[in-house]
Amino acid sequence: MVSDILLPFAPKYWPRVQEIYQHGILSRNATFETEVPDFDAWDKKFHSHLRWVAISGNEVTGWAALSAVSPRKVYEGVAEISIYIHPTHAGKGLGKLFMEHLIAQSEVAGIWTLYASIFPENTASIRLHEVFGFRKIGHREKIAQLDGIWRDTALYEKRSKNIGV
Repeated sequence: MVSDILLPFAPKYWPRVQEIYQHGILSRNATFETEVPDFDAWDKKFHSHLRWVAISGNEVTGWAALSAVSPRKVYEGVAEISIYIHPTHAGKGLGKLFMEHLIAQSEVAGIWTLYASIFPENTASIRLHEVFGFRKIGHREKIAQLDGIWRDTALYEKRSKNIGV
């Protein structure tokens, strides 16, 4: 059972968020990134009002955020979802806690579509998205290389039943 609480991201959490992101990068199943960006680049990537950390005791155990999929006004209600959990806290329900929160907060923010691009090998992430009603909308074959190896991604989305209907 999850005992973590979710708090809005604040810069003081950056060192631990950076460490957790590094674990995701090293897994080679979470992102095409090969290095954690500096704080300014990371800060600009995500909506400033749609970023959270999970805290257990005094420790950040994970982070989640939504980012714009396009700078075009017509797509302002479409956001890509990112959830990263420290490996020692994986499998304890934290992904579900984040997903419930992200879905609820996305609707408060007027987001009508949540989007995810997931490596097919990341079965835990695929299961999490499917449990929360994301549907597979496509597959990108050999979309990019990671460590010189062409990788595919599976595309998932969840359309709000409340926003933009």
